[in-house]
Amino acid sequence: MTDLFSPLTLGALVTSNRIFMAPLTRCRADAEHVPTDLMVEHYAQRASAGLLIAEATMVMEGNSAFWREPGIYSPAQIAAWQKVTQAVHAQGGQIFLQLWHGGRACHPTLNAGQQPVGPSALAITNAEIHTPEGKQNYVVPRVLADEEIPAIIAGFVQAANNAQAAGFDGVEIHGANGYLLDTFLRDGANQRSGPYGGTLENRARLLLEVIEAVSQVWGADRVGVRLSPLNSFNSMLDSDPVQLITWLAQKLNNYALAYLHLMRADFLGEQQMDVVTPARQHYQGNLVVNMGYTPEEAQQVIQEGLADAVAFGVPFLANPDLPRRIREGAPLNQADPKTFYTQDAKGYNDYPFLT
Repeated sequence: MTDLFSPLTLGALVTSNRIFMAPLTRCRADAEHVPTDLMVEHYAQRASAGLLIAEATMVMEGNSAFWREPGIYSPAQIAAWQKVTQAVHAQGGQIFLQLWHGGRACHPTLNAGQQPVGPSALAITNAEIHTPEGKQNYVVPRVLADEEIPAIIAGFVQAANNAQAAGFDGVEIHGANGYLLDTFLRDGANQRSGPYGGTLENRARLLLEVIEAVSQVWGADRVGVRLSPLNSFNSMLDSDPVQLITWLAQKLNNYALAYLHLMRADFLGEQQMDVVTPARQHYQGNLVVNMGYTPEEAQQVIQEGLADAVAFGVPFLANPDLPRRIREGAPLNQADPKTFYTQDAKGYNDYPFLT
């Protein structure tokens, strides 16, 4: 019987289990967006995951949305990420890098006064951004012109090449949570006309062009894609999330990807419907599901064939040995939200292992 501890052929990889670590932005890079030794230790501690998916990582300079998130555009960043991948591999782990453009969630204060970009001139209104000068409101993004889009795609391609140089096992394209690719996808944020707006096919064009371009660097069997059709975080909404995921699931069959990584719910609880079932029905590759799964529910999901792997976020933050704890039915450490976005080891690398 297939369960959480069964190996999984994930494109070009075989994972030792189906308990994946979801990407978690925890702001432990330095002020130049260079990964730190804290991050080396953090990922190495969690190398027993079937797959580690490293946090949202800036593909291009000048697009910071979190202050101290990592990048993959400078030689120093590549060298620092090499220390991470080497440490994970030394522990027998496998790690993908999440390629990310913050889009309208970026802020001038974090980017030398530079205005963020998006598909339409619509600002995030249901949140504030943390900056060195305190919380601030988001600003109205500058509308990306059609002729600027090839440079965005080229940024993802360069980042994909840099991720190879840094020793990653593959990459995940971040098409979720109200960042650039997601804002093009969903009609609540994309109100433009032309080749990248209007119809669902046009709104998905940028994501699909990025997938095609990055797959030429890595091979599609080392590329994953993360989607969040329901998540209203960052003022996101789509008029028909089920149609969106159904259409995308069918379209992504053309690419022979390593996996589709689907967030099943809404951080804010505003939209509640089932997007996992249509994704499973229409997507023929590996489906990785995420958001609020208990170990018991995850085990059931795998046994019933409703997904191929489950990605855990906060539980993996607080439990570096999560697969062992699940296997042994051991109690889980509880995460401390007060240390999610601080800059030191507390609440990051000091959660205890099972003795």
